Amino acid sequence: MGDAGFFKGTSADQDSRFSNKEKKLLKSMSFPPEYDQKVDMKKVNLDVIKPWISNRITELLGLEDEIVIDYTCSLLEEKNQDPKRMQINLTGFLESNTKKFVTELWNLLLSAQNSVGGIPAIFIEQKKEELRKKKSQEDERRAQRDSVMDTIRKKTTDEMSDLRESSGKRRSRFDEQRERSRSPPTRRYRSRSRSRSRDERRSRHYRDDHHSSRRDDRPRESRRRRSP
Repeated sequence: MGDAGFFKGTSADQDSRFSNKEKKLLKSMSFPPEYDQKVDMKKVNLDVIKPWISNRITELLGLEDEIVIDYTCSLLEEKNQDPKRMQINLTGFLESNTKKFVTELWNLLLSAQNSVGGIPAIFIEQKKEELRKKKSQEDERRAQRDSVMDTIRKKTTDEMSDLRESSGKRRSRFDEQRERSRSPPTRRYRSRSRSRSRDERRSRHYRDDHHSSRRDDRPRESRRRRSP
């Protein structure tokens, strides 16, 4: 019972069995050379690191496991960071991907403590590349819009010039017709002169006939008066 009371409520660090097992693992496992460098977590911006942890663990596991993500983030909140112990603690969750994940995470932390704002340099470069791509896409869209607008302007200009030419031709034809109406052809004047000459002839003929009839009537009247 005394032994059971001793182990009740103790942590993994206080448990000698766990510490011995951890020591054996540390001796038997191989670690990359980056683990020998220390990280000052006060100089690291964890708000930038945590989204990367979530995305990377989801990518390695093939699903979003909030327990593993929260546990990994809690390991970064400890005062003394040891990437070797971190790898041992995450092996049960990430299995064969543990070493790759912890190595990438530790390199990010080393870069973050040496950069302004505690942001890894690779994140800054990715953001710059994202902005460059966005700007190039905007430039391409702007160039496409400008080309479309130039095409529309050119088409409109061509249509306006064609319309002006057609209206000019119509005006010229209308002016010719108006001038022709103002100055009638000589045939009409000839016909009028002929008609006038005919009318004059008819009037003269009528006058002659009228005078001749009056001359013939006078002697008859005189005869009638003499006859009684």
